[in-house]
Amino acid sequence: MSVFDEIKERQRHMWTVGSFPDIATRTVPAAEAIVDRLGIETGERVLDVATGTGNGALVAAERGALASGLDLTPKLLAVAAERAAAAGVGVDLTEGDAEALPYEDDSFDAAISMFGVMFAPDHRRAAGELARVCRPGGRIGIAAWTPAGAVGQLFMLLAQYLPPPPEGFQPPILWGTEDHVRDLFAAADGAVTCTLERVRIEADSVEALLAEDEEKLGPVILARQALEPQGRWEEVRARIAEQTAAANVATGGGLVIEPEYLLSVIELPG
Repeated sequence: MSVFDEIKERQRHMWTVGSFPDIATRTVPAAEAIVDRLGIETGERVLDVATGTGNGALVAAERGALASGLDLTPKLLAVAAERAAAAGVGVDLTEGDAEALPYEDDSFDAAISMFGVMFAPDHRRAAGELARVCRPGGRIGIAAWTPAGAVGQLFMLLAQYLPPPPEGFQPPILWGTEDHVRDLFAAADGAVTCTLERVRIEADSVEALLAEDEEKLGPVILARQALEPQGRWEEVRARIAEQTAAANVATGGGLVIEPEYLLSVIELPG
């Protein structure tokens, strides 16, 4: 097994501990934003790569698209299928790897990824696959957390306390930087437009949000499992709480944070 394969196995586990479906509801507005930005229309073929619980695929399907979703994690795909059935829309769901998409060239009018493809360890290969499966003149849309945003800051804080990644590993939040995205898609020769956007997360307090993440968010759960036996989790927890409090934009009590993400649109040449 290669180093990248080992990373994917760890990621498959990471997104199945806790209750990621509950966490994923936080980013539904971002899925709506990316479908709007790409101008997805009825009858278009749309692929949501690393779909997770199906946010992007479901929004596209609800707009009349012929939507497909692919993910490494069967447990999340099962949730996506349940959500599609409840919404009364059809979505073709497939277990698969963002770095080796099981589709022919030019299969889709648009490909999207909502905070998913950013976790593929080989960034350039994943970007190449997105471009390959889109037809000439097609569009690619990617949402990825930025290093400066609250979620990106959380990931970087956890990384300071965990064992270093293997050689060749690229941090997922690089997808949240415009220069990196432009470099990844330079070979596709498309027009790249990047904008900074935000989602809104509300909670009763910093403590309430942190307690929810400790229960439901895979990266936080695994970090706690690794660090608590070393007596280091309370230090990390205090730093997360401090960062979260600093990001609070609520003016009337409670907690409101608005994590920043980069919305990248790549228009492929016709």
